[in-house]
Amino acid sequence: MLERLRGPFKRLIAPVARAIVAMGLSADAVTIIGAVGTIIAAIVTGISGWLFVGALVMTLFVVFDSLDGSVAALTTGGTPFGAFLDSTLDRIADWAVLTSVVLYFLLHTSWSSSASSIRGSSLVAWIGILAALYSTMTSFVTSYARARAESVGFEARNGIATRSDRLVIILVGMGVSGIAGQDIILTIAMVLLAILGTITVVQRVHEVRSRMAAEHGMAGNAPLVG
Repeated sequence: MLERLRGPFKRLIAPVARAIVAMGLSADAVTIIGAVGTIIAAIVTGISGWLFVGALVMTLFVVFDSLDGSVAALTTGGTPFGAFLDSTLDRIADWAVLTSVVLYFLLHTSWSSSASSIRGSSLVAWIGILAALYSTMTSFVTSYARARAESVGFEARNGIATRSDRLVIILVGMGVSGIAGQDIILTIAMVLLAILGTITVVQRVHEVRSRMAAEHGMAGNAPLVG
């Protein structure tokens, strides 16, 4: 959904990218700093429980990480290794952000050994944990579907929730939950993420199937080896 804003966003951050180039930082350095910063901030957020501050810091690192493409355009023009590095570290950062949600619920929920543990905050936490774990899977499959499609000569870029959409849902959910002091807000964000992630995976599979059928006249039922 937010992909249509990529152009205006790139123009907005262009002065920052030029400043980074003037500092002598490469696109790969920007990628590494942004990803490592996001990972560290995510884990600290999950352990500390400081949702609003953590979401704010992670947002800054995510925005910084998004500068790598602009920096590359101003310097080397982008390299295959740079694209590979960016995609690889993005997957680790995505895992860390969702892991921070799981850690938060595990470490900051009042768990009870009584029968009431199936109600109230415990139930909210369990739903949030399960939705976050499920969303981790859909996040990876969404990215894998695109990479696998490209490896066989097709594209799978469409979908209701791309990486930028997923990050916005997570970070806004964390930030608002932190301000309001209501864990259910974060749980709702995770459930929404799980639903949209599922839809995105289905959309990408359908997109590849349709493209294959259109180009080769195939029904798309024959499995590809690998």
